[in-house]
Amino acid sequence: SVYYCGATVQGMPHVGHVRSAIVFDILIRWLEATGLRVTSVRNVTDIDDKILDRSAASHEAGFEASDLYPAREPWWALAYRFEKAFDAAYLALGVRRPTYEPRATGHVPEMFALIERLMERGHAYPAQDGSGDVYFDVRSWERYGELTRQRVEDMQDAPDADPRGKRDPRDFALWKGAKPGEPATAVWESPWGAGRPGWHLECSAMSTKYLGTEFDIHGGGLDLRFPHHENELAQSAAAGDGFARFWLHNGLVTYGGEKMSKSVGNTISPEEMLGMARPTAVRYFLGQAHYRSQLDYRP
Repeated sequence: SVYYCGATVQGMPHVGHVRSAIVFDILIRWLEATGLRVTSVRNVTDIDDKILDRSAASHEAGFEASDLYPAREPWWALAYRFEKAFDAAYLALGVRRPTYEPRATGHVPEMFALIERLMERGHAYPAQDGSGDVYFDVRSWERYGELTRQRVEDMQDAPDADPRGKRDPRDFALWKGAKPGEPATAVWESPWGAGRPGWHLECSAMSTKYLGTEFDIHGGGLDLRFPHHENELAQSAAAGDGFARFWLHNGLVTYGGEKMSKSVGNTISPEEMLGMARPTAVRYFLGQAHYRSQLDYRP
């Protein structure tokens, strides 16, 4: 059983995203070639702060209308549009569909259940500022930091919510209370008030929904190791799950020796690479190096 983190569909894919999919596609094909039957899950994060921010920006700037996409693009339409772009990139480069590809918005009840288990065990608490947030108490879990071999004192603060409602600034959000001005369609009613799930909670709920409370491999890009996977492991183990037996993290793709960044403008899309070479050549380039190594693209 293999779970690897898919896209947060708030923008177009670049080759760094696709390298991760190719790495796990190669792994799954190899496992199957050895005679194993593999159940694979690749999630879609279709509700997230970045998605809401991107949708709000389209409202303010006036999203360019067309026959396909209206001006003032709703967050859910924006997410689906970019999800299709990722699907097209995967298909073009021969990445097979996983056994299951769940969306975060379809698994909110499972997220409620996980929060409730954490509260019952004393590892989660409602925000102290009335915001409606719910946080994981990192100090309550002595194993916190085991994946990245860090001490809590050496970790950066969790930037996902106002720290005024937290017992410790490194506590991370399991549930985010609704804020003024956010679309009503991005809000779910919960035992702790209206809001939406935290990013880390989504993957824990979806992975165990499809693979059980303990499964073989969990992975994703190296940039997900902390805080995303560290937090996933903490909340799942604190809730009583065995969770992942092995963790795999693929190296990043750099551009001329520098990390790809949309803000810097040094990204290259799969579409651009496919305009320069055949799909098999692009797939070979992205899959040629050891999965943990950095892969540098030079124009």
